[in-house]
Amino acid sequence: MKLEVVTIGTELLLGQILDTNAAELGRALAAAGVEVVRHSSVADRPETIRAAVAEALDRTGFVITTGGLGPTRDDMTKREVAELLGKPLELDAAVLRSLEERFRRLGRPMPAVNRTQAEVPAGATVLPNPRGTAPGLWVEDARGRVVVMLPGVPSEMRGLLADEVLPRLAARTSGTVVRSRTVRTTGIAESALAERVGAIEESIAPLTLAYLPSTDGVELRATAWSLREDEAERRLAAVVAQLRDRAGEHSYGEDGTDLAATVLEALRRRRARLAVAESCTGGLLGARITAVPGASDVFVGGVIAYDDDVKTAALSVPSELIRAHGAVSEEVVLAMTLGAQQRFAVEAALAITGIAGPTGGTAEKPVGTVWLAARFGNEARALKRVFPGDRNEIRARSAQAALDLLRRLLADKP
Repeated sequence: MKLEVVTIGTELLLGQILDTNAAELGRALAAAGVEVVRHSSVADRPETIRAAVAEALDRTGFVITTGGLGPTRDDMTKREVAELLGKPLELDAAVLRSLEERFRRLGRPMPAVNRTQAEVPAGATVLPNPRGTAPGLWVEDARGRVVVMLPGVPSEMRGLLADEVLPRLAARTSGTVVRSRTVRTTGIAESALAERVGAIEESIAPLTLAYLPSTDGVELRATAWSLREDEAERRLAAVVAQLRDRAGEHSYGEDGTDLAATVLEALRRRRARLAVAESCTGGLLGARITAVPGASDVFVGGVIAYDDDVKTAALSVPSELIRAHGAVSEEVVLAMTLGAQQRFAVEAALAITGIAGPTGGTAEKPVGTVWLAARFGNEARALKRVFPGDRNEIRARSAQAALDLLRRLLADKP
């Protein structure tokens, strides 16, 4: 089964809001065996909405839209689709009662403008939305073409997709799936990883392989297209095992694995605790760690030693080291890990110091130069990296690289 997705909202085109709905739809629909063949975003304008839906219907006969179902004047998706399909809007008494009851539970009167949300195209199937005021709509015309309209609020869209849309789509598919698995790697460039993996595309067909680089590293995504579920899972498991073997020490997990969670679990198994010392990342490393549920049984805290005086006072970094080698140096970052380990009385410590830019670089230490250190017990490792990207990308890459340095240190210790 193939369909198109049209996300509606001027704010998407202006870049004021990221179009997370399209990504969510792509993942969920593929898992259900539905292929999204095209995705377009259009502004809140009647002529553009109508044209986008009409063209998509002509190509595939099935369209899912998000956005434009609210009560205000810029919410016009429902009206344009109804006119396109030749279905007048009619007041749905059940939807109206549901809206009125929702506002009663909230303890305030329903504004008159919300009444328009109870108007639905004639013959449409209403998809109840317990998370918001705009119900979803499933509309089919005499030619069998379908338009599914979902709210633009991501949480409401996800709920309706899971509760109402995917079960209906499952009844229309052939029983095959489009399914992906990923191998997560870090600390290796995309081109170098491709050399390690080799030209395996033909041998894994009909599965396909994609390289997806980001500030966290490179994901290897294997996708099975239009196979029965059991066959897709069998082939994917074999390919993932092959990819992990070829990626070697650069692979740290699969699918949604978080490197911070992986490191915390490795420390938890050793009943070890962790502290951090950060300069250029300014707390980003600590934020990565504390974003993991349950981090508190391993992570105790850290020091943001942005100023050199704080490195000396809070982490006991000798001032002569900073004068002799500079704050961004192997000597200083190793001293920072030792200071963090001793200050917090922990078994493991991480430290980062660098030049995130856009200014502050020199010929010897250009912008992007970062020193990282990891310490476990009496063993410490330091690593110098020169990261590409802007300030935020350099900081993000630094936090990921520090976590990976500790992961590798722990992996070498039984």
